[in-house]
This record gives sequence, structure tokens and C-alpha cells, in this order.
Amino acid sequence: AILANGSAVSWGDPRRGGDCSAVQLQNVQQIQATDAAFAAILGDGSVVTWGDPKCGGDCSAVQDQLRNVQQIQATDGAFAAILGDGSVVTWGHRDWGGDCSVVQNQLRNVHQIEATSTAFAAILAD
Repeated sequence: AILANGSAVSWGDPRRGGDCSAVQLQNVQQIQATDAAFAAILGDGSVVTWGDPKCGGDCSAVQDQLRNVQQIQATDGAFAAILGDGSVVTWGHRDWGGDCSVVQNQLRNVHQIEATSTAFAAILAD
């Protein structure tokens, strides 16, 4: 839940994102969830994640790319972020959309991302 002061709180199974005490959640703009993790866009366009690392709760491999994030979408086990330049960064379980390397060169001018339980689709602006 995003609170009125811009902070956020989670509860439930701590192994599946129910404990966010290990991360700084201030000036939260948006939160998305997989089956076992959360990702929050902060006011400066960066992203904070928590929960099961196999389901997107660890974005450290792409953290340096997660700047000026505009939108995040989630499958059951992965996240996809649209950056301000229209490119896309993904992380989480590769079989659930966490690896977009096969189509990375096509993910330019992305306007919107939609998701099923195990796949992403991108709407391009052009």
C-alpha cells in the first residue's frame, strides 16, 4: 500500500514480499507485483524491489539501467520497465518474461506493456 506521505508498507509472507523493512520506500509513485515480489517506482525514477529474488525481488543485475522509469508491468515471475527513452528493461524469472534479449532490439519507442501470467507484449509508439 502507498501511504499519503509517499511511503509504502507490505504485509504477509515475508519470503514472498510481505516484509519491506529492508528497503527504503519513500516518495513511492507506483507499485507492481509478481506472485512473490514487488517493484516500486520512486519519485526520482529509480526502482526498489523486494521479495523472492527468483520472481523479480532482486533487480541488482539491471539496477544501473533502471533510471527514469515511467511504468512497470509484471507477470507471475518477472518485471518489465519502460524507461523515459522508450526502451525496456526486464528482470526476474527468464521463462516468465524476465529475459527480453531475443527482442531487445525491437523494444524501442515502447508506449505501453501488457502482461499475461508468463509473457509480456509491448505496444510501440510508432
